[in-house]
Amino acid sequence: MAALYVVPTPIGNMSDMTERAKEVLAVCDFVAAEDTRVGGKLLMLLGIKKPLVSCHEHTPAIIVQKIAERIIGGESCALITDAGTPAVSDPGEKLVAECAARGIKICALPGACAAVTALSASGLNSRRFCFEGFLPDSKSERAERIEELRREKRTFIIYLSPHDIESYLEELCEPFGDRKCVLAKEITKIHERYFRGTLSQVAAEFGALPDQDKRGEYLLVCEGMASDDEFWKELTVSQHVERYMALGLSKMDACKQAARDRGVGKSEIYAEVSKQ
Repeated sequence: MAALYVVPTPIGNMSDMTERAKEVLAVCDFVAAEDTRVGGKLLMLLGIKKPLVSCHEHTPAIIVQKIAERIIGGESCALITDAGTPAVSDPGEKLVAECAARGIKICALPGACAAVTALSASGLNSRRFCFEGFLPDSKSERAERIEELRREKRTFIIYLSPHDIESYLEELCEPFGDRKCVLAKEITKIHERYFRGTLSQVAAEFGALPDQDKRGEYLLVCEGMASDDEFWKELTVSQHVERYMALGLSKMDACKQAARDRGVGKSEIYAEVSKQ
């Protein structure tokens, strides 16, 4: 049947490829892959031969549209990513959005997802949680995002690169306090490991590792803010704004964030700071 099939792939252990996912890849007309080299290797391991087309972060919109047009024309397409569930913090979302906008049938298969797998093993509250993906590279944008997460009451999940972990954990410790967290490494792979404790404990344990043992793919699961975690109540408006500026925000953005915290208009914060 002509449709877009969203097919999860293993995040490390090939045994996690479901039978249904294999069946879909075997019968579809073509495969849209984040990286055709990685996708081609997966198909080879499964003994499946299919035409592959690229669908990655830099794929032009016209190519995505052509893939959708092929499906409208009667072909079936399996969307895969390098590892895990396509279209979740993944460039495949562009193709899914295009197909959804055109009314194309979309069939999503259940399967491997690093974020949910780590959450299920974290031991933290999983009744309500949110997924953040990767934090921004820009320090000021990252500081603003971290402040948003500081006020998040749900357990949250962040993807991390090995070279960012120590610095990012340091950036999280000050605004978050010593919250419980779990740093998951190489989930489902041979060197799978979970670092458990508070942010400072996990940062110290990870920092003590030899450099060669720090390589791999990581994500952080962290508990949300306690209801009474409102640091600014003991600060003047100016001190509140200065706290955010110390985290890397501009004066204007710091004033806006302080206004959100206090539940007042930003003009009130600007006026108070201008008196100083």
